[in-house]
Amino acid sequence: MPTRYVTLAVAFVLLSAPPVWAQRGEAKQQVEFGVQVAQRGLWREAIYRWERATQIDPTYAAAFNNLAVAYEQEGELDKARAAYERAVALEPNNPLIKQNFDLFKEINDRAAQKDGRQL
Repeated sequence: MPTRYVTLAVAFVLLSAPPVWAQRGEAKQQVEFGVQVAQRGLWREAIYRWERATQIDPTYAAAFNNLAVAYEQEGELDKARAAYERAVALEPNNPLIKQNFDLFKEINDRAAQKDGRQL
C-alpha cells in the first residue's frame, strides 16, 4: 500500500475518534444520570449507565467507583472488588475512592473469613 494511503487512513482514524475531552463529557453525562437513578433505587439502570461511562472513558475513576458501589449494592461482590481496584489504580491518591474500597474490604473480607470463604 503506498505511503500516502496509509497516511490518509491514519489521519482518517485520528480525525474520526472523538477528542478526549468529548469522551469525558459524554461519560460524565452517563455518570450523572446514573447518580439520579441510583438515588431513586434503580440500581440496575445505574449500573448500566456507569458501565457505559467506563466504556466511553476507561480512565474515569469516579465512574468505576460509582460502579463498584452499585455492584456492591446488588450483591455482585467480585465485580465490585474489580471496579474498586480499577478506580484505585486510576487515582491512587483519591481519598473518597480509597475510603470506599477500604470499607468494602473491611466488611466483605471479615464476612468471608467468618464464613470460611477464600478472599
